Amino acid sequence: MAVITDKEFKQLAEYIEKNYGIHLKDEKKTLVAGRLHNVLVENNFKTFSEYYEYLISDKTNEAVTTLINKITTNHTFFMREVDHFNYLKDHVLPYLQDTIKDKDLRIWSAGCSSGQEPYTLAMIVNDFFGKEKVWWDTKILATDISDRVLEIAKTGEYPNSEISTVPPMWKTNYFKKLNEEKSQVVTKIRDEVIFRKFNLMERSFPFKRKFHVIFCRNVMIYFDNKTKDELVNKYYDNLEPGGYLFIGHSESLNRETTKFKYIMPAVYRKEIR
Repeated sequence: MAVITDKEFKQLAEYIEKNYGIHLKDEKKTLVAGRLHNVLVENNFKTFSEYYEYLISDKTNEAVTTLINKITTNHTFFMREVDHFNYLKDHVLPYLQDTIKDKDLRIWSAGCSSGQEPYTLAMIVNDFFGKEKVWWDTKILATDISDRVLEIAKTGEYPNSEISTVPPMWKTNYFKKLNEEKSQVVTKIRDEVIFRKFNLMERSFPFKRKFHVIFCRNVMIYFDNKTKDELVNKYYDNLEPGGYLFIGHSESLNRETTKFKYIMPAVYRKEIR
């Protein structure tokens, strides 16, 4: 296996952080080398320097797509950090139901990985609105930088062991058993989620309208403080007044610098002025 030198790792890590915000600490050097080993072998590269030259000169974007798919960790599951979903159901959605006049509910799952989070959100929204849902536009935007996980997400197919955490009524209403190994999210829920590839490091977000809720959980743990602060400011600017930001329980915002109001662990709000 090709050994990655300190210089080569620094060069690669700086490229990844500059373009994707992911901060790779020195202790990740062995992990990165291991995950990229097959890429070097398949392309007959003898060193990581050769690989880096190939990466920055490739005009097809295939090289960087492979890189992101290899280095990103996409661990997620249905109902992860369930208290967030309970707060959304019990407090956020009732507030939005009363205040959104045009019945256009806009939710963004940023860093959606393989789709469990946005599908969970879609099921909660469907349950909450019930028969009234036909009068609402509740489609959820779900984005990630990894093509690999987005392809999984779009199918809505998951091992049966993975849906063991969902409520029994959801298993009945929102999943179709394909075989002894897999089940699939039903069409009416899959149709509620729009999956798109998107890099959170874009200088400005291209959205025409602001969101009422943004979920960005366990994504910013990979960013340094400066990158995280810049992203949080963009989230703030892209939320409607009174909108909510949900982050991971292992994450926090600097209360001295953020404009968000702290609501509860990992839940923040853009106050109405």
